[in-house]
Amino acid sequence: MRIYKDKIALLAAVFASGIILVAIMAPLISPYDPLSIDLDSLRMPPSLQHLLGTDNKGRDVLSRIMYGARISLSVSVIATFVSMTIGLALGLISGYIGGKVDAVITVLIDIVMAFPSLLLAIGISAVLPPGLYTVIIALGVVGWASFARLMRGTVLTIKGLQYVESARALGCSGYRVALWHILPNAIPIAVVVASLRIGGFILAEASLSFLGLGAQPPMPTWGSMISSGRGYILSAPWMVLAPGLAIAVTTVSFNILGDHLRDAMDPNLRV
Repeated sequence: MRIYKDKIALLAAVFASGIILVAIMAPLISPYDPLSIDLDSLRMPPSLQHLLGTDNKGRDVLSRIMYGARISLSVSVIATFVSMTIGLALGLISGYIGGKVDAVITVLIDIVMAFPSLLLAIGISAVLPPGLYTVIIALGVVGWASFARLMRGTVLTIKGLQYVESARALGCSGYRVALWHILPNAIPIAVVVASLRIGGFILAEASLSFLGLGAQPPMPTWGSMISSGRGYILSAPWMVLAPGLAIAVTTVSFNILGDHLRDAMDPNLRV
């Protein structure tokens, strides 16, 4: 496999796998209860007792980062799935049916993509009650347009190929041609885009949580940890640096893996 030849991609895969494993096993490997307040251990620096120190309420930062990984990964994966599902459906309808339906969906895609994605997500989250479901809805609404545009272009290319024309000549209905002959060949491309989207959604979820629009306290999220620790950045920098580093490493790892997957599936780059 190509990933074993690319040391950077292999390192990113190790980091991403480690983060996923930590998120899954957080209840088993977390050294402390992430919600337990200890007024005798306020803002303790990193030590053998607390490897990443404690926050302004005496809670173990490492434990909160582990549990925060569960939220960040869950939200980003679900939001990616939601946006990909909406985008695939609308892109398939737009590209296959064409005509006025295509024109309406294309205009809708252009409208959504005309807005800065993070600002649009903030606007949606501000209107709805804050929480994880709101973040998922906001990211799903923001992210579907890129999937739809990609899917539309892919469908327009595929539906003119000979095997699709042969299926029509054999009497296959338009519904069957779209779902059984076009969609399966377009999904791999959407999966590549989805792998790139996960990293961006992790960063977006952290941004919304930082603004107080995501999961609400005392639930630990990386963004909210940075938000609560920004007032202590000079006296207790580990409160901000630790979750910030977790966001950076996770986002970069998934982006590198997405780039590698895209290159691996590009026939022009295959050796």
